[in-house]
Amino acid sequence: MTNVTSVSADTINLKQGRPKEKWKYLKKHKWLYLMLLPALVYYTIFCYIPMYGATIALKDFNPMLGIIGSPWQGFDTFKELFAMEKFYSVFWNTISISFTRLIFGFPFPIIIALLLNEIRFPKLKKGIQTSIYIPNFISWVILGGILTNLLSTDGGAVNAIITWLGFPPIGFLTDEKFFIPTMVASMIWKTFGWSTIIYLAALAGVDPQYYEAATVDGANRWHKLWYITLPAIRSTIIVVLITRIGGLMQAGFEQIFVLYHPGVYGVADIIDTYVYRVGIFDGKFELAAAVGLFKSIVNFVLLVMANRAARHFGEEGIF
Repeated sequence: MTNVTSVSADTINLKQGRPKEKWKYLKKHKWLYLMLLPALVYYTIFCYIPMYGATIALKDFNPMLGIIGSPWQGFDTFKELFAMEKFYSVFWNTISISFTRLIFGFPFPIIIALLLNEIRFPKLKKGIQTSIYIPNFISWVILGGILTNLLSTDGGAVNAIITWLGFPPIGFLTDEKFFIPTMVASMIWKTFGWSTIIYLAALAGVDPQYYEAATVDGANRWHKLWYITLPAIRSTIIVVLITRIGGLMQAGFEQIFVLYHPGVYGVADIIDTYVYRVGIFDGKFELAAAVGLFKSIVNFVLLVMANRAARHFGEEGIF
């Protein structure tokens, strides 16, 4: 308790003090900042330095001249981008898929975490947790092969059962009507187990005395869930929701790239897959960079808006 109070007092003095006092603060807590150093180095090398490559979007890029040697051309690439009819199609697909993933995928881990929290048998609880975590460690390349074998209209196990029941086979991965639901369902199945870790960790911090007091007052499980559990993890839910909204333009490149094909481009071709084809296959690196930069700007704007909305409603947000 004394250490926490000391750090808090030092922080206040740091905000109110002069450079000399700030240096004393850094020197006193040097080991804490030293632990932060590897993360700073990682993000500097792999995240911030490569950001210079985004200038390709403003240049007439020539691989022989490199990024620095290529001449500037201003916003001509963006004008070309927004004039392309295909861009609006992939933009809409990205928004549509992302919202579908958010609406159905975001609450699912919360529900599972709440259900697991109600299990009173530790071994059963750990067994379920382990079983739902496993899919997260399987790559989409492997899962794509598994899904293709299971859902194929030609010998797939699922369609074999459907035809055995007297119904026509369903093109889960070949029909545009079924592709998106299949993709969202497989995404939830793969990721929800790992996402529950966050909420289970937040639930572990709820004081059991609250539940004991509620039991004495005659509260049932629903009352405890609604008035104790959910308010206790509300801040965690809001932070995760903000980060999900901030990544709304990330519609799942790996999954879609493994599962999609030209037959479902109409609903499955998103910004990331479009950038891949345009930038790698057609060699239009500046156009691909412009699309990527546009996506990053939209994500940033959504993140700021979501964070401000959270703070407006009394939550701390993420910054």
